[in-house]
Amino acid sequence: MASDTIAAVATPRGQGAIGVVKVSGPLAQQVAKSITGQDLQPRQAHYLDLHGQDGDTIDQGIAIYFNRPDSYTGEDVLELQAHGNGFVLDQLLDTVIAEGARLARPGEFTERAFLNNKMDLAQAEAVADLIESNSREAARAAVESLRGEFSRGVAVIRDQLIDARVYIEAALDFSEEEIDFLADSELADRLTALNKSIDSLLSRATEGRLMRDGITVVIVGAPNVGKSSLLNSLTGEDSAIVTDVPGTTRDLLREIIVIDGLPVHIVDTAGLRETHDKVEQEGIRRARQQIESADHILAVREAGQGIDKDLLQGLPIDIAVTWVFNKTDLHEPPIANPDSLVSEIYLSAKTGHGIDQLRSHLKQVAGFTSTPEGAFMARRRHIDALQAVRQLGLSANEHVTGTGAGELAAEDLRMAQDQLNLITGEFGSDDLLGEIFGRFCIGK
Repeated sequence: MASDTIAAVATPRGQGAIGVVKVSGPLAQQVAKSITGQDLQPRQAHYLDLHGQDGDTIDQGIAIYFNRPDSYTGEDVLELQAHGNGFVLDQLLDTVIAEGARLARPGEFTERAFLNNKMDLAQAEAVADLIESNSREAARAAVESLRGEFSRGVAVIRDQLIDARVYIEAALDFSEEEIDFLADSELADRLTALNKSIDSLLSRATEGRLMRDGITVVIVGAPNVGKSSLLNSLTGEDSAIVTDVPGTTRDLLREIIVIDGLPVHIVDTAGLRETHDKVEQEGIRRARQQIESADHILAVREAGQGIDKDLLQGLPIDIAVTWVFNKTDLHEPPIANPDSLVSEIYLSAKTGHGIDQLRSHLKQVAGFTSTPEGAFMARRRHIDALQAVRQLGLSANEHVTGTGAGELAAEDLRMAQDQLNLITGEFGSDDLLGEIFGRFCIGK
């Protein structure tokens, strides 16, 4: 339990119907008495005058006091709800600070909730993910993580790990017995079930990570093939200027669309060609730089043309490419070759024909299948930890079934458990916590 009291305005700046000042810590009850002039009953809304340092009324509003541990942070908490005016909220905050509180750091309220065992680290991260969600599906998945769906999956694997570790270490303790417990099929079955659970959770977490971060798709091609028109057609807005003049797009244009819960960050680039225009040259340089960091590339050509081999040679070999043949309203597309190893989409950015097919294709190349019930949000660090757990689980299985090295298998499972604990925060460093909570907004 922290010894100091923190406070912050918990609603966005600007004018609004309601603004909230949050206070958490041992001085919360004292602050409540000073500002309201009353001893507030816990967990009840009190409509009353809110007073400043000089005793004058700042506003009429609602005060709610939560006594520990029955609060968001696990500490004494006060919420002051006033009218959403910056001057009013600043006066309330100044009054709270004058009573001995200090300004909260970004994410400090949720950090205290984690430190006071009100939630684990995966749930705490889900709070920020919920606030930042850019689709209904993402918000629903973040809520599932906040409710502990992801953490429960981690707990199942942790229990299986502990169960297998206990079995192996018991077998090692009785290594002088005639029975080879490590060769028992029961242990092999336990390790097989463990690895299936890991694969299942990793698959769901990977989809959750895609729902949170999405993919970056870069549109490339020569001038006037319809790259900007394609961007506009995908977003449904006139995001990019479209003209018949080559080189109209000179800088990167970024938009985001959501396809069934998958965020797709689309980047339109300058037409790739030889030019003496210095501004256009800089646009082409930035385009090539963006291409290197793409998850997927849409290479655009006119429907009457074939694959541009020169363009293809200039693209990174480790990034997948889909050839988008545009202007099917002007050119008859060829008959599709089902045996082709090249991804090809024929469409008309002008009429919208084929755009739905392209959207479905982007989901497919991202490996994003759907947003089933119980889907949860995940982050890159969660995926890295689960992948490490998977490799260690496979290694433990190999040590048991292959070499009979029980000591090595037990060590693999111990390290796998440490990796799992990084997800929920049962084991972690202060640097990790600082990085995670430092990205939160102030007041949460």
